[in-house]
Amino acid sequence: MTKFVSQATINAFFDGKHADPFAVLGMHETSNGIEVRALLPDADKVSVLSKETQNVLCELEKIDERGFFAGVVPNSDSFFAYQLEVYWGNEAQVIEDPYAFHPMINELDNWLLAEGSHKRPYEVLGAHFTECDGVSGVNFRLWAPNAKRVSVVGDFNYWDGRRHPMRFHQTSGIWELFLPKVSLGQLYKFELLDCNNQLRLKADPYAFSSQLRPDTASQVSALPEIVPMTEQRRKANQADQPISIYEVHLGSWRRNLENNFWLDYDQIADELIPYVKEMGFTHIEFLPLSEFPFDGSWGYQPIGLYSPTSRFGTAEGFKRLIDKAHDAGINVILDWVPGHFPSDTHGLVAFDGTALYEHADPKEGYHQDWNTLIYNYGRHEVRNYLSSNALYWMERFGLDGIRVDAVASMIYRDYSREDGQWIPNQYGGRENLEAIEFLKQTNHLLGTEMPGVVSIAEESTSFAGVTHPPYEGGLGFHFKWNMGWMNDTLSYMKKDPIYRQHHHNQMTFGMVYQYSENFVLPLSHDEVVHGKCSLLGKMPGDAWQKFANLRAYYGYMWGYPGKKLLFMGNEFAQGREWNYKESLDWYLLEEVHGGGWHKAVQDYVRDLNHIYQKNAPLFELDTDPQGFEWLVVDDHQNSVFVFERRSKKDERIIVISNFTPVLRQNYRFGVNVAGEYVEILNSDAQQYMGSNSTNMSKIVTEEIESHNKAQSISLDIPPLATVYLKLHKAKKTRKPRTVKKVEDADVVEKTAEKKTTKAKATQAKKATKTKSAVVKKRESKEVASETAVTEAKVKKSRAKKVAG
Repeated sequence: MTKFVSQATINAFFDGKHADPFAVLGMHETSNGIEVRALLPDADKVSVLSKETQNVLCELEKIDERGFFAGVVPNSDSFFAYQLEVYWGNEAQVIEDPYAFHPMINELDNWLLAEGSHKRPYEVLGAHFTECDGVSGVNFRLWAPNAKRVSVVGDFNYWDGRRHPMRFHQTSGIWELFLPKVSLGQLYKFELLDCNNQLRLKADPYAFSSQLRPDTASQVSALPEIVPMTEQRRKANQADQPISIYEVHLGSWRRNLENNFWLDYDQIADELIPYVKEMGFTHIEFLPLSEFPFDGSWGYQPIGLYSPTSRFGTAEGFKRLIDKAHDAGINVILDWVPGHFPSDTHGLVAFDGTALYEHADPKEGYHQDWNTLIYNYGRHEVRNYLSSNALYWMERFGLDGIRVDAVASMIYRDYSREDGQWIPNQYGGRENLEAIEFLKQTNHLLGTEMPGVVSIAEESTSFAGVTHPPYEGGLGFHFKWNMGWMNDTLSYMKKDPIYRQHHHNQMTFGMVYQYSENFVLPLSHDEVVHGKCSLLGKMPGDAWQKFANLRAYYGYMWGYPGKKLLFMGNEFAQGREWNYKESLDWYLLEEVHGGGWHKAVQDYVRDLNHIYQKNAPLFELDTDPQGFEWLVVDDHQNSVFVFERRSKKDERIIVISNFTPVLRQNYRFGVNVAGEYVEILNSDAQQYMGSNSTNMSKIVTEEIESHNKAQSISLDIPPLATVYLKLHKAKKTRKPRTVKKVEDADVVEKTAEKKTTKAKATQAKKATKTKSAVVKKRESKEVASETAVTEAKVKKSRAKKVAG
């Protein structure tokens, strides 16, 4: 036979350097007829079978001992469906030839991916179960525009990069190969010969499942079904609803007591969801669950953005966890990390030999704080990869929102850098314009494709408009963590009460900027690690004062405008710092270990949450100045704060905090509405291990002016405590008399004229009477004056006579 394939070409295949396998392998039309060529390393014999009849049509010649076969099919002049019968030793196996299938990516997807505007690239790239020409298998696609050769390797081909090189699409930089009969759960990677002729073994950036560390392979997994948004979940995310978030690290919330190993997603669901429901939290926020290589990063250095971490089970297990939360009426938020990624070799770093996902210049692409790499947001495909990932979690797992980590590090080019260590933007400024545009694009995508999901920014600077819509120049987030409030108030609470009077403004300053953004008040994991102490450990004083301080602080926080976030363990005042390697100290809730103190805090937080949910003044107008008013803001000497919260229906709750260990007896302050108030929460109550200085009876306002208010209240404010008073019954005011409606216009006009005439007559009569009275009074004064003069003259005359 005539040899149409040169030895150099064959050598290129076995050297792993051939970039266009479909130009050589598979079925080809030649001058001798239809020729079939197959690359099957270490195979001994290969025959071509008719797929229709299963008859052997011809045996291919082994033209290279390493396993390259070719042969002309007799009596054939057009393409037909075939299979290969391959012998390794004496064992025969009938296989589908991957190089017999046509390209499967359509022109529209190719164009959208190249443009970076594909809303769901995860439906195209990665590994997808599909069917081609009646054959089921997995279609693999990878974006690596600068690679010289890319192969799929895995369990199905002995991890041999020579066996399955991929087809390259020049217009989009995407490599593609359909592999028949690849099954669910099989492991795979992509082997790349990069632009520098270096061999790289990479995990799939779009993998839906991954191996448990330290192994790093991707796992063939089905794309999860779409979970539609429900009205209940959508409503729970709105700014006028109660949002109380329980922040959870899955690896250390609870662990297996026998071996200190993680619980799986289903075990966690069975224990976590009922607990969160009982505690009154409305949302759960998970620390990042995208696959990550290093436990100590807590998930904040992910590599497999599309893959739920295998530490706790499968993607299906994670989906069941979310479903169980929704069944309990709890929304789920996921921490999302589009700001940086680690430099592990199996990840995105130098993916095809170039800085494909990151910046080439370390002044832009290297994060000094975390030794990680920064995404190049100026590249369309990178923005597309990240934005669609946010949509993927919302759409395919039914998550209700994302909390975007470290936004400040993304939007500032000089973040944590000295002069000379960063590159200004095109206008000479410090803002990362590409990152800003990416965040706007992501929030817009979520808003249009999954309306109702919530996006929250962890943004630690005063960047303007984080929660404003993009058409107003904002970033488009729904909420922003109020890091300023958190830092100020924790700084205040750490001080001995005797010094708090000198730092009074730390508790009030937040109201200066309160309505510039929509805020979440966070007491997160970052505040209880790295030597910062637990929240309880930050509080001053003896044991009683520490717990009292913490309860008073929580009460102030839950009363203050803004949604709430509390990291796990803080709800029962864990005494030691959080350790990601161990379970929380649940034993402290037992009387024998915790003495009732921790259980009391847990009960208090539970009651706080339920009171918060049931009382609209505490949440409904969080983002509206009409929902808040200081009643006592300047009593620094007593460290007392009093403010009022209001609802849309003008319901009212007064929040009173005393941050000294002194009982403030008969403390009076002014109120807006006269009437009866009742105490609905007191952090000093006996059931919370307080001194039980409570106001049991109804508190009635008095007409005593105080704090520029006509009405005021006097009550005892417990030491180191926060008290909630609810307006129970407003004092009735006299209603204006209503006039019956008169239908006849003429009658109305005549009646009005009569009233006008009568009113004028009455007014004239009154004026006359008034004038008469004034005249009489004046005349009376004149008579009295004349009489007095006359009497004085008589007295003077008599005096002279007596003297004479």
